[in-house]
Amino acid sequence: MKTATILMMLLPLQQLVAQQIKPYTTAQAHSHNDYERRRPLEDAYEQQFGSVEADIFLVRDTLFVAHTAGAIRPERTFRKLYLQPLLDKIEKNGGNVYPQQDIPLQLLIDLKTSGEETLAALVRELAPHEKILAPRGLIRIVVSGNTPDPAQFDKYPLFIYFDGRPEMTYTPEQLARIGLISQAFQKYSNWNGEGTLPERDKKRLSKTISDIHQLDKKARIWATPDNINAWKTMMTLGVDYLNTDKVREMGDYLRTAPR
Repeated sequence: MKTATILMMLLPLQQLVAQQIKPYTTAQAHSHNDYERRRPLEDAYEQQFGSVEADIFLVRDTLFVAHTAGAIRPERTFRKLYLQPLLDKIEKNGGNVYPQQDIPLQLLIDLKTSGEETLAALVRELAPHEKILAPRGLIRIVVSGNTPDPAQFDKYPLFIYFDGRPEMTYTPEQLARIGLISQAFQKYSNWNGEGTLPERDKKRLSKTISDIHQLDKKARIWATPDNINAWKTMMTLGVDYLNTDKVREMGDYLRTAPR
């Protein structure tokens, strides 16, 4: 068979593969441990990220944002760093999170203190603003960390979604409360982001992501290598939220990367 004929046969396959790789924007970017940035929320917001992450601790009746208990500071509350700025932006934008209409934002909240008490305090903080929260509004609250047993999901308001795990099996009712399914990159690979992801690791990751998509859920892999080569690899695998600590760099890349 002539080379030209073989190339003509391969062309439709190449086009199909290209069509299956979805275009990425900053809507698929996740600001990992966002509160550790010099400007919590604001840096990711300026890049129009689709997801930001905040760890919270309950101390007495107040929710503080910090990575460890020792890092808690009186002025760094969840309300001050995240809730009130988002309320202000929504008021300024006429009901929208971003100046453009109907662009959602995922707020991933990692419960660091006792799940039941901390989640109850979070519900109290958010309940007066239910209209801006999914499923009614554009901000989706996804709770991670010390989450309740899935059998307890239905005890919480519908504006509370939960971060699932790919190895767990959920009932249809529980799955409806799952807003995201996440797992650590180290469960699949020790790759450092240089060169090519080993084929064996790629297959394991690909199967997990495919399984998540079969449940009609979005996939997040945390603690991935944080460079352009790794971002491109995660995009090829179909990861829905690209995990990064380099908010501005990822924003610049996603805006200028070839489509």
